[in-house]
Amino acid sequence: MNIVADPIDRYLLDNFQRDLPLVPQPFAVLAEALSIPEEDVLARLSRMRQSGRITRVGATLAPNTISASTLAAVAAPAEEVDEVAAIIGAERGVNHSYEREGHWNLWFVVTGPDRAYVDAAIRRIEANTGLRVMDLRLVRPFNVDLGFRMDGGEAPGVPPVPRPADTSVIAEGDRDLLQALTRGLAFVERPFARLGAELGRDEDEVLARIALLHASGIISRLGVIVRHRALGWRSNAMVVWDLPSDRINHAGPVLAAQPGVTLCYERNPVAGVWPYRLYSMIHARSRLEALKHLANAASLPELRGVPHKALFSTRCFKQTGAMITAKPEVAA
Repeated sequence: MNIVADPIDRYLLDNFQRDLPLVPQPFAVLAEALSIPEEDVLARLSRMRQSGRITRVGATLAPNTISASTLAAVAAPAEEVDEVAAIIGAERGVNHSYEREGHWNLWFVVTGPDRAYVDAAIRRIEANTGLRVMDLRLVRPFNVDLGFRMDGGEAPGVPPVPRPADTSVIAEGDRDLLQALTRGLAFVERPFARLGAELGRDEDEVLARIALLHASGIISRLGVIVRHRALGWRSNAMVVWDLPSDRINHAGPVLAAQPGVTLCYERNPVAGVWPYRLYSMIHARSRLEALKHLANAASLPELRGVPHKALFSTRCFKQTGAMITAKPEVAA
């Protein structure tokens, strides 16, 4: 089955989730590949953003390189979930917030320009909700390059193995540039020129900096960022595995390559509260499909018999780009 019926829309979504051409007119390159006018590509992307099928055409960044982030959770009383979620979502640095099944039922990602900002945001959330925040810091990623195929198959292409980011290339002005890219490019003929004008930089400089930041591993993906729920992946589970750190060396890469697993990484446990170190996300079109993917993963030699939990998402409260700079946002 095709989740996106229009073949041109499907091609745009399947083939440009990464490696957007770094040229003055990238949408013209997409148009040439499709043998349609550039204005048609721009109109289609605009329509898909307005309908909620895509969030933006822009960048995702390697975690904890130019900014800081952590995964966190609280155990909110059932009758207070909406109220607590609103408090969490009001924190500007929170860029993802979900309700999941289980005792720890509200999960969110806190981002900021540095770890001190993230820590302060966590303290504010604890003070404003009266709840303990479980802080689950990233140790290492195995696959954070999320992608989806519109025919319901596996992610387009083979996600690259996470590479060490070379932060020595970061220069003055890069934070503002990357923050703008996480908000998304304008759907105009020369989006990098428009971006440069907003930042007081010329088009060639903007293109050169983006190319360097991408080559250095700070930008992990540049392209169409889809909204998976709107495109049919409505059954999503975060699966946590209680595995010693020394066994994760072998299990992590194998799990990351498993069909149906869209994200995979190691995080620090919380002593006496949360023993799980290995995390994987499964995005599927139905709960049954997700459970089949989980059963296949659990049967791997590296994971056979390992205690684990599948925490299915029930609601999404917030989904935006990461916070890189604490400067006030400027309306587009």
